[in-house]
Amino acid sequence: MKIMKDNEIALVKEILKKLGASEEDQELVAEATIDADLKGFTSHGLGRFPQYLISIEAGTINLEENITIEKETPAMALINGNSGFGQAVSYKAMQIAIKKAKEMGIACVGVHNSNHFGVTGFYSDLALRENCIGLVIANTDPAIAPLGGKKALIGTNPIALGIPSDTYMTVDMATSVTARGKIIESRRKGLDLPDGWALDKDGNPTNNPEEALEGSILPFGGFKGYALSLLIEVLTGPLVQAGYGNGVSGTASPDKDCTKGDLYIVIDPSKFGDFDEFKANTEDFVSQVRATGENVAIPGDLEVKRISEAEANGIPIDKKLNEQLKEICDNLDIDLDSYLEE
Repeated sequence: MKIMKDNEIALVKEILKKLGASEEDQELVAEATIDADLKGFTSHGLGRFPQYLISIEAGTINLEENITIEKETPAMALINGNSGFGQAVSYKAMQIAIKKAKEMGIACVGVHNSNHFGVTGFYSDLALRENCIGLVIANTDPAIAPLGGKKALIGTNPIALGIPSDTYMTVDMATSVTARGKIIESRRKGLDLPDGWALDKDGNPTNNPEEALEGSILPFGGFKGYALSLLIEVLTGPLVQAGYGNGVSGTASPDKDCTKGDLYIVIDPSKFGDFDEFKANTEDFVSQVRATGENVAIPGDLEVKRISEAEANGIPIDKKLNEQLKEICDNLDIDLDSYLEE
């Protein structure tokens, strides 16, 4: 089975409408969900959507959310998401950061008391649309054991960075060797994990997704990934008054209150000099990079290719996900088959 772009957006919005979400939340969650699937991050797209329904049922997602700005200066803000949809809270936080950056040159907005927001790059992309540089980081439920340790304590702690130019230039990655969502997706599909991804609860290498979720995921690049993940934990935990270490829940445990934190940083290149010159020099550098070899890739190239293919061919729906979606839709009197294709 597969689902086309417009049908996925319509399905997500219809489910959320039936559950009582606002039109704004329906739109933002649908946009973030399809963004993940089109880019190939299916572990954070429709495949992750059933988690949000569990959170709504458990009351850990507040359908009446309305963000609160707790602290503010011309160049920063601290936001309480009031347990709203992570996608809606994050969108609003990034819009505030963009507005402040256009006034001050750079802005930083921290968020706590939000929820899982999908893929990090969706929010850095918002800055690109406004000709700004976007940097987004977040922490998650413990998933990485400190280097030399056995027990997971640090999140997979994603980072996304986008540069405005004619070339889509962006990176969106976990600081673990893979995102936890891919482990969850592998478990759902009944697939083994590649070597070098995870350890079991005793610190032994494992290819079993269930054992990996009970144990820990390895950081990318050994000490470098571990160090980056650890520092992000501080910037998205203590700095923004959110949970950290063992105090983070809700991103992989949807029935628990989400205590993770986010940080949104935006830079307006036009405050440094002429924006067109900045963009031209960036494109010149991209050309230099591509000229070094036939198969040289720029961060973002793969996503552009995946988006084109997914828009043309649709997004695959595996058997288990189809079953999960059917159960959700049957309970809400929605005809799932009308949205899917063979």
